[in-house]
Formats: sequence, structure tokens, C-alpha cells
Amino acid sequence: MDEEQTGLLPGADLVARGTADLARGVESVESLLVSIGAPRLRRLGVELSEPLPSPEHRLYELLRNEHGDAAHSRYNALVRRLVSFERAARGSRPRA
Repeated sequence: MDEEQTGLLPGADLVARGTADLARGVESVESLLVSIGAPRLRRLGVELSEPLPSPEHRLYELLRNEHGDAAHSRYNALVRRLVSFERAARGSRPRA
């Protein structure tokens, strides 16, 4: 799946930044989010570097440090955007 195909999908900005950060070995909110979704994203044709270990816990800790008590709602919002991207990408794939 190329950038032109995914660029208009909801959450595409997060996935693009996450895959770029992952390729550079940068631990960021986006690279951790992409690591969480790595199995499904790969099945959808998104090329990824090796996912970061324990991404769920590391993402939550990063958000907790940054957002305090709002970390839980921020985490859930990010995961919902990832799921929206995955669903939209699955729906936009050509049928076999």
C-alpha cells in the first residue's frame, strides 16, 4: 500500500509519522502506536521496520508523563484513530 493510497485515510498522518520514526529507531507516540498495530498494518501492505517492544505499556507511560491524568483518554483516542485507519485501509483494498 503506497502513500498515495493511504494519504487520505483517517489517521494516515499518525501512521506516516510512526513508520518514519520506526525506520529511524525513534521512540515516539506515533512509532509506538504503529508498533501496536504492526501485525494488522503489515497484512494491509504497510511496510514497517521491526516494531518496538512492549508498545502498549511504553505508549501509556509516555502519555502519562506528558498528559498526567488525561493519559488514559489520550491513549484510547490514539488507538481509535489507528483502528479507523486500519478499517479504512481494509475497505480501500482492491478485492481479489
